[in-house]
Amino acid sequence: MHPTLRLGALLSAVLFSAAAHGADAIDVAKLSDSSVTMVDLSKAGSPGKTFAAGTIINAPIQDVCALLQNYSAYPSFMPNTASAKATPADGGQTLVDITLKLPMGKIKKYRLRMTPKVSAASCVLAWKLVPWPGLKQEETILDTTGQWQLTPGATPDKTVVRYNVYTDPGPIPFGLGWIVDSLSKDSIPQTLDAVRKRVVQH
Repeated sequence: MHPTLRLGALLSAVLFSAAAHGADAIDVAKLSDSSVTMVDLSKAGSPGKTFAAGTIINAPIQDVCALLQNYSAYPSFMPNTASAKATPADGGQTLVDITLKLPMGKIKKYRLRMTPKVSAASCVLAWKLVPWPGLKQEETILDTTGQWQLTPGATPDKTVVRYNVYTDPGPIPFGLGWIVDSLSKDSIPQTLDAVRKRVVQH
């Protein structure tokens, strides 16, 4: 295997493993189809925030998986998402350039490498921040990684949704600490509820 491909495969494996560990923090037996469960996994002294969340969506796993991979549609239902431009990449991955419109007129832009891993029994969609040339530090965030993990529910028309994310927005000007929460814990329940509403509508 070419060294570059070997490194890419290794990084993908590490990303899936770390993300799965976060998803394991959610007790599936306690999940509901009417609310979002969230656990703060942030470590003391860490510059970023880590959260795991979960819910039940009343739709088949294939429908939820397809919706999450329809990146260009994100602005129509994902919280704070002003635009999402998707570009196919090697190995079935996709680069997605995202622009967020936050409260008080704040704008954040970043590029994610989305890596799907889909089978008949599960759908995993992992992401990792990658460089977006030309952006200034204040325009973007320092780091984010995470994943969606979908598994079948108790019946074929239900999906267990687990979500985990690490976000480090980077240096935050004094008085704007709310940006950290806006990019992490505040948006997580909104995101899962938005996916629930969208997939049920369609």
